[in-house]
Amino acid sequence: MEIRRATTVAELMAAEHLYDGPPREEWAEAFLGAPGHLMLLAYAPDGTPAGFVSGIEMRHPDKGVELCLYELSVAEPHRRRGVGRALTTALAAEARERGCYGMWVGVDTDNEAALRTYGSAGAADEGVFAMRGWGFGTD
Repeated sequence: MEIRRATTVAELMAAEHLYDGPPREEWAEAFLGAPGHLMLLAYAPDGTPAGFVSGIEMRHPDKGVELCLYELSVAEPHRRRGVGRALTTALAAEARERGCYGMWVGVDTDNEAALRTYGSAGAADEGVFAMRGWGFGTD
């Protein structure tokens, strides 16, 4: 399994089957052009995207830079084979290379697969927290 950083809109669009919904080329272009945004893609031996992990640098005046693991997805045929762990580990390595002091991810407490994946990649349980959101629509 090869893991590499996505650098083109075509690469992001080719991973459409891994996303929650259909991607848009203009959103893919904006993602690639946004400072601190990155996506790593895992490729199956036949060259198709088998999974991805995306991250966003977060900066604060009194903390420096940390990386948020925004989303992880692995195609069903490639699950339970270490792809998610490899992607998460690769993202953590990228965070270290960028000088981030840490990396974090929000995960539902009942998402056992994600909890196992992140734990196997070295994430520590930092306790339960409540998440609140504001929905502004996507169109």
